Amino acid sequence: MIPRSGALERLLGRDGERVDEEGRTILLTHGERRPRAVLLFHGITAVPMQFRRYADALYARGFNVLVPRLPRHGYRDRMTGALARLTVDGLCDFALESLEAARSLGEDVTVAGVSAGGTLALWLAQRAPLDRAVAIAPFLGVALVPRAIMRVVAAAMLLLPNRFVWWNPIKREHQMPERGYPRYATHAIARVYEIASSVLQNATRAPCAREIVLIVNGGEATVNNGEMRALFRRWRATGANVAQLELRGMPPSHDIIETERNVELAKRVFPTILDAIDPQR
Repeated sequence: MIPRSGALERLLGRDGERVDEEGRTILLTHGERRPRAVLLFHGITAVPMQFRRYADALYARGFNVLVPRLPRHGYRDRMTGALARLTVDGLCDFALESLEAARSLGEDVTVAGVSAGGTLALWLAQRAPLDRAVAIAPFLGVALVPRAIMRVVAAAMLLLPNRFVWWNPIKREHQMPERGYPRYATHAIARVYEIASSVLQNATRAPCAREIVLIVNGGEATVNNGEMRALFRRWRATGANVAQLELRGMPPSHDIIETERNVELAKRVFPTILDAIDPQR
């Protein structure tokens, strides 16, 4: 049996009655500590089930897998206002706590994340000696918005009252998937950008992760691919073992892994992303 670490117990213990069944932290273990464990961070407004297919596949390959629920996510009330109270410290503390929990599951840890989860994976890659970090379309800014302007926009978002914005203003609360939140909070987006900005500012120093993969959706219309490519160049200049994987011929969809949003797209990218997380070396 794997001794439950305090960090792991805390993560699991936060999934109380307020949290939806499909919003809970996913933990898949083989009953013992393995040489490697995988930690997966879902995106903002999403839930751990976003990574379920990957978690199952990695578990089948022999890994212990942890997909923790991000703070203030996964509530039964999909119209909750809790996301507006997301903080930088709360997200960073969560990332470190999740890594501590994952280390209790495996000697070496691979961390992967999508969108805001990818931002957290990159933030950890700068600070912790991870075996591997994989960022899938990480949020490093809004598409086509230069960094100087993005900083001003993010600061203004925090000065103004929070607003909730529909991901799909036509379908609103009826959009798919039914799990997760159909709206994002402007303050939450600005807070995630603060973390992204710190990653970009510190990229002149070599990251601590042994291997890093940046996965770019070439057809991306939401996050800033230019910043991802700039981050890749800066880290390469430090001598870091970093690779850039560009998915070509893609639609402009940002969430490329959620099967309930675009099942054909999710199936198409699955083998490539899975092998980026675990290249079976």
